[in-house]
Amino acid sequence: MELPAILVIEDDDPIATGLVRVLGAHGYDVRRAGHGRAGITAATPPVGLVILDLGLPDMDGLDVCRHLRAARPELVILMLTARNHELDVVAGLDAGADDYLVKPFKLSELLARIRAHLRRVRDRPPAEEVIAVEAGGVRIDRAARRAHHDGQELALRPKEFDLLALLVEEAGRVVTRERIMREVWDTDWAGATKTLDTHVLSLRRKLGASAVTTLRNVGYRFEAS
Repeated sequence: MELPAILVIEDDDPIATGLVRVLGAHGYDVRRAGHGRAGITAATPPVGLVILDLGLPDMDGLDVCRHLRAARPELVILMLTARNHELDVVAGLDAGADDYLVKPFKLSELLARIRAHLRRVRDRPPAEEVIAVEAGGVRIDRAARRAHHDGQELALRPKEFDLLALLVEEAGRVVTRERIMREVWDTDWAGATKTLDTHVLSLRRKLGASAVTTLRNVGYRFEAS
């Protein structure tokens, strides 16, 4: 299966040129947009992954992210940010980003993230019949990729849905951080998993603080009641 194209939305010419060159050398079909509005226009199939710099000259990168997510829910959005405060990262994830890297970053890590996300896109199975699961007032339908809480549909980012689905399916049992990273982010990274922590924080904001319990240095448990 042919990999989706990658769109780099970055106004800094040296950074953008370097990213396009490196990604191209690794066999990716890469496009580039220097402004937010141009990026929104360019993010059409076959583009399947967007590398989005939040510091754009014509519009806020968070607004670009919201536009992209609304237009294409399946699009993978990897944001680049110099804002490493946790609330800034959460704002980016809430805007619709799937993942983030804080500048300066290592190209090897960027490439690893891209491979992981595109591998999930490539290996995603076609829609199939899946019996919905329910626990703690949350109902998950993987086939339709829809989640409801107390009868109200939840607005979830793609990775939020995948994380919540896994936790609900294992309701009442601990799911280790390693398993979550492997099954949701398709990676065996053993290092810091702040991305996971911010997604859990976002779920708690939507479901209530007591919905997901943290077991320090082990993982998380969705409370079934």
